Amino acid sequence: MNGNSSRAAAHGEGDGGAGHLVKMANDIGNFFRAEPQREDAIAGIANHIAKFWTKRMRAKLDSHLEQDGDSALDELPREAVRRLAVHEVAPQKEPAGGDAG
Repeated sequence: MNGNSSRAAAHGEGDGGAGHLVKMANDIGNFFRAEPQREDAIAGIANHIAKFWTKRMRAKLDSHLEQDGDSALDELPREAVRRLAVHEVAPQKEPAGGDAG
């Protein structure tokens, strides 16, 4: 393996970037893991992905999971992605005003 191939494999580029998407989904899951209720964590992950990921990103991750059943994707983001695929959840609106005071 040359330097470019090993660098691409390390970044998940060998699988069309799905490895990077799995890492991103796991990072989102780790953030929401602090939610006291499992359902709130899953809903938060699903909402974040629906809000900030493109349809193409979601489709690529869905396709990757269908083909590989990727065990590298943690349980909470896996469930959030499954629910998004089944229900196509629309992102929730943020309340006006934000936290700027």
